Order: sequence, then C-alpha cells, then structure tokens
Amino acid sequence: MEKQHLVGKTLEELQEVAAECGMPSFAAKQMAQWIYVQRVNDIEAMTNISKVHRARLAEKYDVGYYAPSHAMQSVDGTAKYLYDVGATSGVEAVYIPDRQRATLCVSSQVGCKMNCYFCMTGKQGFTRNLTSHEIINQIISVPKSETLTNLVFMGMGEPLDNIDELLKVLRILTESWGLAWSPRRITVSTIGYRPNLRRFIEETECHLALSLHAPYPEQRAEVMPVEKAFPIKELLALLREYDWSHQRRLSFEYIVFRDFNDSLKHADALVKLLGGLPCLVNLIRFHAIPGVDLKTSEMTQIEAFRDRLNERGVTATIRASRGEDIFAACGMLSTAKNNS
Repeated sequence: MEKQHLVGKTLEELQEVAAECGMPSFAAKQMAQWIYVQRVNDIEAMTNISKVHRARLAEKYDVGYYAPSHAMQSVDGTAKYLYDVGATSGVEAVYIPDRQRATLCVSSQVGCKMNCYFCMTGKQGFTRNLTSHEIINQIISVPKSETLTNLVFMGMGEPLDNIDELLKVLRILTESWGLAWSPRRITVSTIGYRPNLRRFIEETECHLALSLHAPYPEQRAEVMPVEKAFPIKELLALLREYDWSHQRRLSFEYIVFRDFNDSLKHADALVKLLGGLPCLVNLIRFHAIPGVDLKTSEMTQIEAFRDRLNERGVTATIRASRGEDIFAACGMLSTAKNNS
C-alpha cells in the first residue's frame, strides 16, 4: 500500500495521525517542527519521538519531500524547476533572486481551466488540482529554499480554483507551528475567480494580485474568456467593499501587448476604471509563446504608459523581465515534458 505523506498536513491533521498511531497529542507539534522547521525527509530523524512510535508512523506514512526532476538556469540568475506530479505531468516553480530578495513563483494546478489566450499553461487544458503536499514540496524542495523572502502563487493554474488546498498551504506557511512566515511575504495572483475571491480576502491576510490586462470589458474578453463569467466591473465592486489602505496590498497585473492595450487611451481608461481604489499596477512585458499573434511592446511605450498612470494618481511600476533565455513564459517547460 502506498504510504501517505506528512508534508502538507495541518496541525489538526497531524493530531489525527498521532492519535491513529497511538502517540501522545503533543507529538503533532513535534512532527510539524521536524517537517516544516527542520525540514527532515526521514521519520527516523525525528529523534524526540520514541522509536516505537516512529516505527508505527513509518508503517503508513513517509515525510514526502522530493526534488525537482529538471532545472533550467538563466544568465540573470533566474531558475525554473520542473516537478513531476504523475507519470506524464509536470508543474513549474520559478526562483527569482533580486538583490536582497528571493522570490519563488509557485504552481497550484496541473494545467488550467481559464484558457487565457496569452498563457501557455491554459493551452495544456486542465488535468487536476495540486494537493497541499505537492504545493508545499515546491517551496521546501526547491534549491536555495532557505534563502526565500517572498512567495507568489503565480505559476501554473488558478489558485482560487483550488481554494481548499490553497488555504491549507497558507495556514502551513503562516502559522507558528508551520513555517511562521508573515502573510505580507505572500501574494496570491488570480484572474478574479469570483466564487472564492471573498473567501480568500476574509480568511487570509496575504496580498492579492488580480490579472486585468485590458480596461475595456470587450477587449479583456478577447484574451481572458473569464471576463464573460466574472466581469471586471463586478470584481472591482467586490474589492471596494474592503479596506486596502493599510499593509495588505492590492495590485493589478497588466501584460502590455503592442498595438492592443498599450496606448495612452488605454492608460486613461484604466485610471477611470480603478477610480481611486488604493492599489498598484504592475506592467509586464509580454513573453512571446508559440501560436499566439500578440506582440511585445517597445519599452519606450511601456514607460509612457507607466508615466501616464503615475501622473493621474495610479501608482504603476514596470516589472523587470527575467529568465527570457529559459522558456520564460509560464507553462513552456512543463508543456515540453507533457509532449515528450
């Protein structure tokens, strides 16, 4: 019988494991300490748990960490890692060092249902949600894991479409018995999956990034089919119900496409759409992918767009392009595996 993994379990779930194995209730915190703080990958290494209890535990469970199967290193220090999540499926995590920061982009699904026109992951279709075990493994097993300062759920998949596992992972990351990270070090990026957006806002304190990509609903629908199901104006109305003026950050991701959404007219429409909502707009250069006729804007045009937003009271920055020499676009490395 295949063993269950301890990684990805909450404290309450570890308490159930302890009870099942005839261990005292405090053993759950001991296991959490070994798994999430000491990061051991062998039950025998849990030396403050009795040998008898370790043996019982090992009959049905293992720790469950496993290394990436493939890696690509960019000249700028960015690294992309492929994790096997089945015989023919893989998901990606991307490590981005930047001065004193080291950010990891984490995947939440195998493929994606949202089918955004510009996204390679969406072209794979949807296979399944990742488990909390598979998500936490990306974070702990990535090389240089202990240097991480920030996490972004902006890899493959729509995080809010996997809400139960996402919230479990966020608990493990932020609770004192887990990794004890500040939620201010974590950002969850979403296309605006409305069924679970309110739940995420109310049950966590992590930052929120919403993919926008066009200020006009009809144009947004051309590249993001979800606009028809979850209109941006309805999403903004929901966001305005909450206070974003304190430490928790609300940002909007805006991939800039040449001659599609990069004019000053678009910038002015974006200012009007956001209507004084405290937020940050991240402008992102498009990484071309096969079979998509969208083009990358000139940097001078992106800078003009940024300046127009800032002049009109919307804080905007240009995200530095990283890893363009290593299948930079999300989903390209895993697509290569899936098609091999």
